[in-house]
This record gives sequence, C-alpha cells and structure tokens, in this order.
Amino acid sequence: MTGKGLVYLSGILLVLVAVVAIYIIAVNSFKKTKKYKMAYYFLLPTIMGMLIIHLLPILQAIWMSFLDVEKDTLTNYLTAPFVGFKNYYEVLFNKNSIIRNGLMYAIRNTFWYAVLVTAGQIIFGMIVALLVNREFKGRSIARTLLLFPWVVPTYVVGFLWGFMWLKNEGIINVILVDILHLLPSKPDWLNGPLTLWAIIIPTIWRFWPLSMLMLLAGLQNISKDVYESADIDGANAWQKFWHITVPLLKPVWAVLILFGMIYNVYSFNIVIMMFGNGGGFPGKYGDLLMTNIFRNAFIGMHFGIGAAASVILMIVMVILVIIWYKIFGESLTT
Repeated sequence: MTGKGLVYLSGILLVLVAVVAIYIIAVNSFKKTKKYKMAYYFLLPTIMGMLIIHLLPILQAIWMSFLDVEKDTLTNYLTAPFVGFKNYYEVLFNKNSIIRNGLMYAIRNTFWYAVLVTAGQIIFGMIVALLVNREFKGRSIARTLLLFPWVVPTYVVGFLWGFMWLKNEGIINVILVDILHLLPSKPDWLNGPLTLWAIIIPTIWRFWPLSMLMLLAGLQNISKDVYESADIDGANAWQKFWHITVPLLKPVWAVLILFGMIYNVYSFNIVIMMFGNGGGFPGKYGDLLMTNIFRNAFIGMHFGIGAAASVILMIVMVILVIIWYKIFGESLTT
C-alpha cells in the first residue's frame, strides 16, 4: 500500500474510532437521562456539528505530529514522510536540539506566567470588587470606568505597553527613574530577566476587570443576613471575609481559575504585539509556549514538530482540567 493509501486508511480508522466512542458515550448518557431524551435528540445535530468542527482539526494535528512536514515536504502535507515518534523525541528528549531547549524555557516561563497572572487578576479583582460593592456616591460611574482595560482590544494593549516598556523613551522608566528616582538607572524591560514581568503586568491589567465583575456579581448574591449574624457573634472583618465571603464565592473562584489557567497558557496576542508588532520575540526570559510553537511551526517551517508540541500541550491541559474538576466539581453542583 502506498503512503497516500496509508494516510487515508489511518484517517478512516481514526474517524471510526471517534464515531464508536461518541456512540458509546451517547448511549450511556441517554440511559442515564431518559427523562430528557427528546432534548438530546434536538441537540444532537448541533453536538455532531461541533464535534466535526473540533474533532477533525485535532485528528489532523495528531496525524501531522507523526509526519516530517517541513519546508521541503509541505506540498505533500498529510502525505509527507511518516517518522513515527521522532517529532516527540525532538521536543521532549533530544537534549542537543535547539528546539527542545527553547521549549523548556517556554514551559518554565509559561508556568510562572499562568500562575502569577491568574493569581494577580483574581486577587486584584477581589480587592476592587470589595471596594465597589460598598455604597458610595458615583458607584455606577466608577464600576463602568473600571471596566476600561477589559474593553480595550488585546493587540492594542500589547502594542501600547510595548512602547511604555521602552528603555529610554518609555513612560514607565521615565516615571520610575527621571521623576520619582526610585531606580538608579533605566532597566531594559524587553530584554533580559525582567522580560517576563513586562508581559505579566500588562496581562493582569488587561484581565482583572473581568475577575472584578464576576466576583462583584457573586458578592451581591450573598445575603446580608449572613454578615449580620456574624456581627452578632462578634466576628471581625477578616473573619467574615475568610469564613463567609471566600467559601460562598468558591464557585466563582473555580470558574476564574479555570478560565485564567486555559487562557494564560494559550496567551499569544499581547506578547506578539509587544515585541515588534508581531515581528519579534521575547527571547528565553519571556518566551511562552504559544509564541515558541508559532515560531517553530510557521517561521522555522517545522510543522511536524509544532504539531507534536501542540498535541503534548493539549494532553497536559486536559489533565489539568480533570484535576480542576476533581477539586472544584462538587462546589459547582451544590
């Protein structure tokens, strides 16, 4: 059988496996929810359409990760030479590979970036939500103005902060060094160890209003009677926050952590626009997984390696979502 025939046969087998799996899941779901069987029948066309839209690109990426899709073999696309797990070896285990070493830096940076940005936007959003939840004159106007960072397009945020972080002309260094004299010299935010912070801070600034909005909605759903009972028992502000507010907002925390984890791991636009309007990259101190995969796949023309890295990232994210559901799943259903 020719290579092209093997491609078609493998594709057919993958589709058949997916269809059987979907059928088994659907049958089990119908057995458990006979009461809503008709609703499932009405939803089935939409569900199948969404599965096709998402499943086919995933299967294509998985297949491509086993192929030698490079600049010279790109015209063959899914019929490029089959190399098995070579791309995965280059990504994970080949210590002499520049691609692998660069990916390790990106993994380290992405971990700290996702953790710090998610924590920062939730903490800052919580502080502001507590403030604007109080009664004061002009509260509605303040709430509206605080949403400004959220309505600014992401690529605009990256572009503007890229100018603000410039070493000599950037307004941040001008304020820190020339006006406030907090630093002895102007640091280079876009090159070197400070690069990751130059990416983290704008991302927190961009997304904290969403956290504030969701947490504010959660705060307004907490009955005042609970706090009044705590006052009668002699609880102070910190005790009321820790033992009442935090537990009752757990479903909101869960959603914000999930959204933050997924979005920040897949973060792309702010970094691309900040470094040369899409023409530059942040180097080993600020390179993230998505910029690394993009550079390897679409600039270095290593499409097979880029597909392998994407598949690995997808598996890791699925595992993280499962862990998240084990931790927060019960709080979302109670």
